[in-house]
Amino acid sequence: MNVRRPLVAAVAILSLVFLYLPSLAVAVFSVNNARYGLLWKGFTWKWYQQLCQNEAILEAAVNSLLVAVISTAAATVLGTALALALDRFPWPRRLTQALDILVHLPVVTPDIIMAAALVLTFSLLRGFADIFDLGLTTLVLGHITFQISFVTLVVRSRLAALSRDIDEAARDLYATGPYLFRRVTLPLLAPGIMAGAMLAFTLSLDDFIISFFTHGPDSVTLPIYIYSSVRRGISPEIHALSTLVLLATVVLVILAERLSRFRAD
Repeated sequence: MNVRRPLVAAVAILSLVFLYLPSLAVAVFSVNNARYGLLWKGFTWKWYQQLCQNEAILEAAVNSLLVAVISTAAATVLGTALALALDRFPWPRRLTQALDILVHLPVVTPDIIMAAALVLTFSLLRGFADIFDLGLTTLVLGHITFQISFVTLVVRSRLAALSRDIDEAARDLYATGPYLFRRVTLPLLAPGIMAGAMLAFTLSLDDFIISFFTHGPDSVTLPIYIYSSVRRGISPEIHALSTLVLLATVVLVILAERLSRFRAD
């Protein structure tokens, strides 16, 4: 028993090192004064300063934030409504199982399959409206399609922790449907909704495959810009940009995890 504990601890430490060592190396090289090579030539912030002066990167950052904000807002509303409909409406058992499968399907479907399906869909719809030309609109729609499922699952997990006795007690006190939703259900669901929204925002900010297939010439996002830059050669500015994206993702994931654990008094 005493031998197993150090062995388990060593495996756990090695696993963490394997997961985070590449990210740590990127962060270290983002403050290395050497533009080329792997030798340490002193600490510097100049790569971050040059990053802030790069118009192409700033445009990609604006596109990423714009797509993430719009798609997250839409997916949060739709996902919350879907979670409420699945949890509160008395669906037949078989239909409930079918709906559960449909909700989980975008989560487990490979991104490359989903991206190809979106491209085909937009190609078919392009004959009816110009808004389906590859660009910012298709990029937002593509992100919404996979964000809805994640928001729905997070909000449903919050709903599962709420007793229906609360709704019955409110109705016994003559609360109407809109009043019950506005003053009881929505405040109790708020932590789950916020956690789902932050998760959706993080997924949108980091997405590459679906963005690569559905973006246009004027809607390049940060992951696409990083990919294109790496193909031309890795520069310290890319290390700095990757570090900032990683830090933003970590902060959002931590906030989403804390909110998902929050329980109203």
